[in-house]
Amino acid sequence: MLILCNWKLNGRKNMLSKFFIELNNLCIKFRVKSDISISPPIIYLSQLYEILKNINSKIIIASQDVDIHTKGAFTGETSIYMLKDFNVKYVIVGHSERRTNHFENNKIVACKFKIVKKNGLTPVLCIGEYFKENFNKSKIFIKNQIDSIFIEVGEKAFRNSIIAYEPIWAIGSGISADPNYVNDIHNFIKSYICEKDVFFKKNNVIVQYGGSISKENVYNFISKKYIDGILVGGASLEVKTLFPIIKIVEKFLE
Repeated sequence: MLILCNWKLNGRKNMLSKFFIELNNLCIKFRVKSDISISPPIIYLSQLYEILKNINSKIIIASQDVDIHTKGAFTGETSIYMLKDFNVKYVIVGHSERRTNHFENNKIVACKFKIVKKNGLTPVLCIGEYFKENFNKSKIFIKNQIDSIFIEVGEKAFRNSIIAYEPIWAIGSGISADPNYVNDIHNFIKSYICEKDVFFKKNNVIVQYGGSISKENVYNFISKKYIDGILVGGASLEVKTLFPIIKIVEKFLE
């Protein structure tokens, strides 16, 4: 199971070594089998790469974003080639904060998804609705987000890819969505993708949940049939709040 952590605009240079050495030691001590991936601000990817290399860690590096261009006059952007230089495996695309604050529409998100796939990295497509738990409305909203990927990338787009379902109202709110509702949404997402890619098995469609994950609620999500992993936000900024989540996931997997 993948535990992907999105630090967003958080973290400082002087805390990275302490955080990752402590986290890595705990993962070794408790023989953690889950895949743990951290996406710090892009400016720290180089430092993280060196830290993990020096401690021989299995923690996986992720990026919070990527540009649709590979090089050129695009001030402030980050190329997929730059991410590959630092052993990035997962690239988050389409996070609601990018869609809202940076005006990224479905077309831009699809282009980012495509460039990640083209270069052999794994895209983590964030999808989710603004409104609270209306299944029929949610299906329409989510279908539009997924369809934009199919249009740009083709029917096999979601092979070797990850979807992160994050109801936007739950992100950073401290209020998570109802686990049964989330499970139903995940089932719909998997089924819809397999309607488009008829030779892709439903069990191979990877869909994670994100939105105010904590040690108090994580079991309620990972224990559901169609939830394949979690995307952790604020709780991932300190080892003391992240590792209890990891231990619960590990206990479930035993």
